[in-house]
Amino acid sequence: MYDWVIGLIDRGGYGGVFLLMLLETIFPPIPSEVILPLAGMRAGQGALGLPGVIGAATAGAMAGNIFWYWVARRVNHGRFRHFIDRYGRWLTLDWHDVETVQRMFRRGAALVVCVGRFLPNLRTIVSVPAGLARMRIAPFLLWSTLGTAVWSAGLAGGGYLLGARFERIDAVLAPLSTAVIVGGILWYLWRQLTWSRRTR
Repeated sequence: MYDWVIGLIDRGGYGGVFLLMLLETIFPPIPSEVILPLAGMRAGQGALGLPGVIGAATAGAMAGNIFWYWVARRVNHGRFRHFIDRYGRWLTLDWHDVETVQRMFRRGAALVVCVGRFLPNLRTIVSVPAGLARMRIAPFLLWSTLGTAVWSAGLAGGGYLLGARFERIDAVLAPLSTAVIVGGILWYLWRQLTWSRRTR
């Protein structure tokens, strides 16, 4: 998996970073905690520019955020709940998750939209209550982009510093990235195996 991510970044450049972050936001096969340090490492080694990596990552994640915002906004509450009840399992998202974020959202929409981009379990979900609540598009884009850009800059910047200092940092990042990916797969399988108990 590590080789696939690196290969896509190397072949696609900024477009590869954009695509990986878009996929991570819509359906998280690979966490951004893997994508961004690897892209930053390539920037540190001179293959890409760090501002371009941050921009592509932010744009890709925001494309996914906007997708979920408009899905939630275009359908009524009942139809969206039916969609989550029927298909949410494969997204590891149930209605309890949506309601939890909705309660947080009512206390401070802008803060939740911004800070939610830093939290692994909320990054995608937080766009849903924003759409259901018909949050205005301008503040949604502003706060979402701010949170996403800061998150992307932090992870990519860390990879950049490592890549610029050590020629063979990939020998260290490869097993770490594999461990994160395996952990994500195990978490996904655990969510699937315990799904019936959680949704009763």
